[in-house]
Amino acid sequence: MIKFKKIKKEDNVEVISGKEKGKTGKVIQVDRKKGRVLIEGINLVRKTMRKSKNNPNGGIKDIEAFLDISNVMLVCPKCNKRTRVGFKIKKDSSKSQKVLRVRVCKKCKNEID
Repeated sequence: MIKFKKIKKEDNVEVISGKEKGKTGKVIQVDRKKGRVLIEGINLVRKTMRKSKNNPNGGIKDIEAFLDISNVMLVCPKCNKRTRVGFKIKKDSSKSQKVLRVRVCKKCKNEID
């Protein structure tokens, strides 16, 4: 689906629903098949870790969990507000004449990326 392509890795997003509502963070990972995103410092869950070579003491660790992509909105880097994302068809300036789809902020009409 096209809505999963509106948010990419390294984007700045704001959570719009749930217990983390209003918080912003950077996208670490996008799972396009399941429609979920992993955001840095948001939706932390406690996980018990077993003893291993890497973690000799074991214990409890806070890690980020996935959020549904419908619960986040992209924050426009130009106007610094959360916004919906549109697409604009743009022709490549090189000789190959490729057609590019560029993400566009619906509020300030500037290109994102």
